[in-house]
Amino acid sequence: MRRGVGLTLLTAALSVVVSSCGNGVIDKSTDGVPPAEATGTLRVLLPSFPPSTKGRDEFQKVVDDFHRTYPKMKVEPDFATYKNLNEKLSTSIAAGIPYDVMVTGVGWVQPFASKRIFEDLGKYGVTPDVIKQKSLGALIPAATYDNKLYAFPLIADTRAVALRKSAFREAGLDPDKPPTSLADIKTAAEKLTKRDKNGNITRSGFDLASATGFRQSFTTFLASTGTPLYVGGEPNFNNKAGLDTLLWIKSMINNVQPYGQANAAQQPLVLTGEAAMGIVNGGVDCSDKGIGQKNCDDLKFFRFNSGKEIEYVGGDLASIGSRARHKDAAWTFIQTLTKKDTLDAIAKLNKKIPAYPDASNSPQAKSNPLSQFVADGLQYAVNENEVPSNWLEMRGNFDIQLTQAVLGQKDPAKALADLAGQSR
Repeated sequence: MRRGVGLTLLTAALSVVVSSCGNGVIDKSTDGVPPAEATGTLRVLLPSFPPSTKGRDEFQKVVDDFHRTYPKMKVEPDFATYKNLNEKLSTSIAAGIPYDVMVTGVGWVQPFASKRIFEDLGKYGVTPDVIKQKSLGALIPAATYDNKLYAFPLIADTRAVALRKSAFREAGLDPDKPPTSLADIKTAAEKLTKRDKNGNITRSGFDLASATGFRQSFTTFLASTGTPLYVGGEPNFNNKAGLDTLLWIKSMINNVQPYGQANAAQQPLVLTGEAAMGIVNGGVDCSDKGIGQKNCDDLKFFRFNSGKEIEYVGGDLASIGSRARHKDAAWTFIQTLTKKDTLDAIAKLNKKIPAYPDASNSPQAKSNPLSQFVADGLQYAVNENEVPSNWLEMRGNFDIQLTQAVLGQKDPAKALADLAGQSR
């Protein structure tokens, strides 16, 4: 509920941004002022540094590096999470006190760029063609709007699929030949599901990683059929591929996995043994402080392929506010954020992949087998693709209506038709 409210507030704030901007800003613009003489406060909103001692220490290193160029400027961080990022952004926009640097995720750039909230980075010599030499190709489309670049990728948030070798052998399945298509995954998952004498699921056959909504799972499964969610901002899911995908999800919930299943640690269930197979994120701790080497050795990683091999890739993207008072300083701060050592530190803190071209050889990729697997598979990257300008509102709509369809509260075909209509 909190997330939905945030999306509504942000949509409302974006609709009135022109009339509300500038009312609360105190700092004078420092653009054009020599960096050594520039003063004021650089406001930075980012979810990339966890609010821990280690996270704050790593952020301070970025600030110290920035101060080598802008010694007199203060840096005011706002350590958001993706759960409260919407509210913070909407509040700043409505109050007319913009952030200078904003770090958001995949699917955010197009709505903000279309509302002229983000600055075109071409002003600083960074275009879609230039960024190809500096960053991951997997995230460049997500940072681009109208053939212009509005964000600089920091880290990639990747997804793969994992299975328990021991569970596969126990069920008479070959772990060296993982099921990659949706049909084969369902067949295997039904064999892998364990139940008690009353029929209650005690071990899920497949973890869809969708305890609170099915938007991202639907996007991933649909993409594995070779069907992107959007094409050129137009819906591409209200079709047979989309309906088949949604019906497949519906057939899995409460069949091989109870609806809403999650654990207190918010860990992928296959890593804890609560599922025999399922979606995992981009890293695993194989040390004694994590799941342990024995558990890691029992895992095999693979990708979805129902016609197209894919790997879901989100990420953190750094932008300059178009109404920022310190745009030149903001660009310098982003340049500091995107230095290799900084990206390595952010990747380690978040168990994600640094968004530089040689990510497969990064320290994070080398640190564990799952990170290495997803880093090696970035060429298979997919996500929501070219989303419409109302995507921030649509994210919440997808979660609500797909869940209604999966739980039998709404006709699946009607849900997809409604979502397609709302996307325009």
